[in-house]
Amino acid sequence: MRDQLAATEALAKAPTASVARSSFYLAMRILPRLQREAMFEVYSFCRAVDDIADDTAGPRPDRLNRLQSWRRDVTALYAGAPPPNLLALARAAQAFDLQQEDFFAIIDGMEMDVVSDIRAPDLATLDLYCDRVACAVGRLSVRIFGIKRAAGMALADLLGRALQLTNILRDLDEDSAMGRLYLPRETLCESGIQITEPASVLSDVRIGKVCAVLVRRTQGYFDEANVIMSRCPRRTVRTPKIMAEAYLKILNDLVARGWLPPRERVRVGRWYFLWILLRHAVL
Repeated sequence: MRDQLAATEALAKAPTASVARSSFYLAMRILPRLQREAMFEVYSFCRAVDDIADDTAGPRPDRLNRLQSWRRDVTALYAGAPPPNLLALARAAQAFDLQQEDFFAIIDGMEMDVVSDIRAPDLATLDLYCDRVACAVGRLSVRIFGIKRAAGMALADLLGRALQLTNILRDLDEDSAMGRLYLPRETLCESGIQITEPASVLSDVRIGKVCAVLVRRTQGYFDEANVIMSRCPRRTVRTPKIMAEAYLKILNDLVARGWLPPRERVRVGRWYFLWILLRHAVL
């Protein structure tokens, strides 16, 4: 047990830019080498296109062109002529039968953020956004994890939405600073909020009612995802279980904190995350 804890602590020393990135990095480190390397390649792709979407200081046409360049690179990869920066991703795509359409979906999701600032999307648009930026990543991931197709696709859809909605609830103020508001328009209207200007919505005293609806939906996704994972071989779902538990902790802490400003940033403590990791890391 002492050796396991020492190894887990060693993983925590990896340099990371945020708790979310650290959590991802640590959860991936417990995978066998080929799976781990494939996941890091997928993650690097996602970070690259996400950074373009979040570069709000850059002109929109330039950011769209940069995303289009990534689309051309992925096209070349699947045509058998990957550019040098995607050689490792090409090996991962071949080894685990990763689908081109999922990489394109991720780029499509980033383009949604670049074409215009998303503000109070309707539920259908929000669901499409979650599918592209989160569930598509999940569909790539479950292939690498080795989860059987039916269970894997269902898990990708459910857990992807759970993680993305948790991110939305956690990052309300950060998104508002970029002019974005991902809370669904129908839920805002049902709570009596007719405006869509991010800062004004987040300062409204009824914001808690809006977030409570989204919390219940997110908890439902976590519950359904956990049912699927309970039926899968443990070795195939260790990493998604770690991420689910860490993000559910964030969601519960957000509820406990409350939604009225000032909203303190909620994070999973390093030692708490290591405890989650330790419990799932050993078969």
